[in-house]
Amino acid sequence: MSPILNRRSAFTAALTAALLVPALAACGSSDKKDSGAAASPSANASASAEPKAANLTVLAASSLTDVFKTAGAAYEKAHPGTKVTFSFAGSQELAAQVKQGAPADALVTADTKTMDGLKAETNDPAIIAKNRLVIAAGKGNPFKVDELKDLADTKIKVVLAAPEVPVGRYSKQILDAQKIEVKPVSQEPNVRAVLSKVELGEADAGLVYKTDTIKSGDKVSVVDIPDAENAVASYPAATLKASKNAEAAAAFVAWLSTPEAQKILQDAGFQKA
Repeated sequence: MSPILNRRSAFTAALTAALLVPALAACGSSDKKDSGAAASPSANASASAEPKAANLTVLAASSLTDVFKTAGAAYEKAHPGTKVTFSFAGSQELAAQVKQGAPADALVTADTKTMDGLKAETNDPAIIAKNRLVIAAGKGNPFKVDELKDLADTKIKVVLAAPEVPVGRYSKQILDAQKIEVKPVSQEPNVRAVLSKVELGEADAGLVYKTDTIKSGDKVSVVDIPDAENAVASYPAATLKASKNAEAAAAFVAWLSTPEAQKILQDAGFQKA
């Protein structure tokens, strides 16, 4: 073969190779895209799958003590292998625990203000329930407490929650709005402590959440406060960023807004979120 023909053959081969490379690259790119698209349903399925069983610790406001015991049992029944342990205290105590790094997975407070102060430690919260205040008077209501202004009578031993506690802050809010000055004989760390004082006869009256009086029976007399003079307590729930069971914690917090959980809360006297 002549040198000219050899050069032409070499040139033709080089040109063919140059044209094939982009085509092969395009095929490879297409294969990768198809592979990614095929994997997507699998990834979505994994994300929507039932979270793994876990031992969850939930920090919750004192006023949720009774209802959350019922809710926790219902959740465990619906999610075999998962155990929910609650730690109840005043919202301000719970906030202090979170900031100190207490091992927990989720938090539910009795006000948005406390939760808002924990944005660095929590994920986005959701309101799960609401509540209102009532006057809890002693058994038989011997002092005939009928309305808020009656609490200003110095003959009546009134107990309130401390102002840094949500129910204490709500109490101050509604008393100030009505220009009623009350001198409490004590200021308690949570709403359950206020109610206990009245139940035991150590106080004649106190301001508590309506839901707290449901199980008191005839130990206290409940005096409703008109809506125009009352305050609405909102209960936000959030997972903690430091949780070691993030997926399971998120599933529990999401469950609190389901019809099943909402029925439990409303049966216990809480209002719809």
